Amino acid sequence: MSRVLLPFPQQRPMAEAMASTLEARLGRLDWRRFPDGESLVAVDESLSGADVAVIATLRNPDEVSIALRFASATAREFGARSVGLVAPYLAYMRQDTRFHPGEAVSAPLYARFLEESFDWLVTLDPHLHRTPELSTLFRIPAARAAAASAVARWIVEHVPNPVLIGPDSESEQWVSDIAGKGGLPWQVLQKQRHGDREVSVSLPDAAALKGCNPVLVDDIVSSGHTLLETLGHLKALGLPPSVCIAIHAVFSGDAYEQLRNAGASQVVSTNSIPHPSNAIEIAGLLTEACADLFGASAPRRDSGRSP
Repeated sequence: MSRVLLPFPQQRPMAEAMASTLEARLGRLDWRRFPDGESLVAVDESLSGADVAVIATLRNPDEVSIALRFASATAREFGARSVGLVAPYLAYMRQDTRFHPGEAVSAPLYARFLEESFDWLVTLDPHLHRTPELSTLFRIPAARAAAASAVARWIVEHVPNPVLIGPDSESEQWVSDIAGKGGLPWQVLQKQRHGDREVSVSLPDAAALKGCNPVLVDDIVSSGHTLLETLGHLKALGLPPSVCIAIHAVFSGDAYEQLRNAGASQVVSTNSIPHPSNAIEIAGLLTEACADLFGASAPRRDSGRSP
């Protein structure tokens, strides 16, 4: 069976980097939106009998999700044997419990939505705080790639005497893993949230940071307020300007500019979401993660997907 990659426009460079190793042909997927917000999707018509992987990062999930469904359904209409999804950034994973009365628990709901269109899923470092594995959420085969080794390598090569700092307890799983891969010292600060955009961060042990260059690591940087608070505390301690690393560079509004203006020596990210801060390549990690799923078996017929 042949393999075909159908990347959304922004993910085409990533698909080009993945195609050779996966022995896949690069197909066409066009997406544009009309002035009223409706999506028009067009895909490669030469898909008869092919195993297809759609590549799409979910930076703006409410816009992208309907286009994903159109792309998958149209690929099947043109004869695709199976259709998987490679989502370098997977949205809607944070709301994995009901924090306030009446709230939708979106993580499993979004998983059901994707299952209706795709036979398998690969993503990078999903935000699984209270959910231990993707298999807990998804009934289709799902694999997670980890950026820890690539991030550790970048730090070792670019930052002298680094000490890794996680801005809150949720970042510990990523910070500890990266530190272990690079043999680096690390610590995690404590955060108190006072609202959607107001947080305070505890002071670290100043003595442990003397002579080191702080490297702040977080999995998803959206508003950037937690990192901004942390930068302020470290600056008050007289420490060198910090390097900020985001696994997923969501950077809503002017968050990126605020971090730069707050005195960060560098703000870098993986290329899970295309952004000027991208410095850490993850195409190879995604390729490894999807190699065993891409066309490995016949598509599921009990996932609730409409014909």
